[in-house]
Amino acid sequence: MALKCGIVGLPNVGKSTLFNCLSSAKAQAANFPFCTIEPNVGVITVPDERLTRLAEIVNPGRIVPATCEIVDIAGLVKGASKGEGLGNKFLGNIRETDAIIHVLRCFNDDNIVREGGAAVNPVEDKEIIDTELQLKDLETIESQLAKTQKTAAAGNKDAKVLMNVLQAYKEVLEQGKNARTVTFESKEEQKAAHDLFLLTSKPVLYVCNVDETSAKSGNEYSKKIEEIARQEDAEAMVIAAKTEEDIASLETYEDKQMFLEELGLEESGVNRLIKKAYALLNLETFITAGEMEVKAWTYHKGWKAPQCAGVIHTDFEKGFIRAEVIKYDDYIKYGSEAAVREAGKMGIEGKEYVVQDGDIMHFRFNV
Repeated sequence: MALKCGIVGLPNVGKSTLFNCLSSAKAQAANFPFCTIEPNVGVITVPDERLTRLAEIVNPGRIVPATCEIVDIAGLVKGASKGEGLGNKFLGNIRETDAIIHVLRCFNDDNIVREGGAAVNPVEDKEIIDTELQLKDLETIESQLAKTQKTAAAGNKDAKVLMNVLQAYKEVLEQGKNARTVTFESKEEQKAAHDLFLLTSKPVLYVCNVDETSAKSGNEYSKKIEEIARQEDAEAMVIAAKTEEDIASLETYEDKQMFLEELGLEESGVNRLIKKAYALLNLETFITAGEMEVKAWTYHKGWKAPQCAGVIHTDFEKGFIRAEVIKYDDYIKYGSEAAVREAGKMGIEGKEYVVQDGDIMHFRFNV
């Protein structure tokens, strides 16, 4: 199950610099709009220290972490929803992602131009992007309404459900609010809403790109965005993209840790961002551990054992018998699967077991 996040923002806010930190694929970074024409795509690993500790015990042939796909989408501009700049193409790229990483400029630098030469204003920048995405969603809604009205009037049940969803979205979008602020109770409405693939229904992480001196605590710009995120029930974080790029260029782990300590940081901003992006979609990890490999598997929080078994192979879910479950802390404490069994700490779970983040699983099945 691959997570796909799109990095968006106005031109010259640090999107491609951030992408370069996240991925080994190096995007061109330059101080002019539309530097990124085709979206750069990089597959990155989700940091998980648990895999390393388990590997020290199991000595597997390889470690396989969970992955996240990052798409660096070119800078949007005012009027993108109407095709300004390279708007329509980029908005289409956003539609294909699961979540949005919205980068906002929260630093002063006279050498980096803001459109029109205006002063740094991340709140206004955010509103420009929001408006363009909302206008595009409204266009989608109105098009769907025109197609659905006759069918609904004729008594088609599915069309009536869709009409309710479309009208609810239309109302909030016309108020300048995002589609993600709307919730639906019935499963039928939830499915109809999901199938619209609206841009502003996607979960969003606001990334405040700050200067190095603000990397730990943020600044006046980032605090305004963090407050807005709280009001929206969205996620926000601070990162110094240029500094992260410097850290990424260091060759040894020790050098990187020393740099972080000098900044007063326990973990790189890149690692924090990836983890937040992973959690943004309510995703968690279960682990399989054996001589061949220690591997992280991605699943949706709340999934039961058979669903998680199906992540490995559909036959595992179809023929599910039981799951043998070891809690990560117990594996570390006792030092081997055999020792965990002997201590009576291995759980034998059935079809109703709700898998927990970090569970070490072994599935029994018969097809």
